[in-house]
Amino acid sequence: MAELIIVGDRVLIKPDTGEQQTESGLVLPASVAERDRIGSGRVEQVGPGHLIPNPDYSASEPWTEPKTIGTYLPLEANIGDIAFFQRKEAIEFTYKGTNFLIIPHHAILALVRLDHEDVITELLDQNRL
Repeated sequence: MAELIIVGDRVLIKPDTGEQQTESGLVLPASVAERDRIGSGRVEQVGPGHLIPNPDYSASEPWTEPKTIGTYLPLEANIGDIAFFQRKEAIEFTYKGTNFLIIPHHAILALVRLDHEDVITELLDQNRL
């Protein structure tokens, strides 16, 4: 997925799909789970962040060393995190046969960050490693 570039303060998420089970043991089909206001999924890619202006930049002084106009403030989400987000903010699309969501960073409500060993175990369980 190296050719897909996420821009700005957006996050690419692979949504959780399929049936979900409630705490009481009821199994909810995917169509019911999709109606929830909050969705979840794994963060696949993260944009560069929020663009903030460089206070040292001046276009009126051409004799000075060139400086960048702005810089990026990184986002809190990291690749591999589980994100809980507002479903109404999500934009769904398919890329190379896989469904993804692009979500603005402000729509993420909470993140679950697994430690390194948990990620390796999960990838082995999914035959992705």
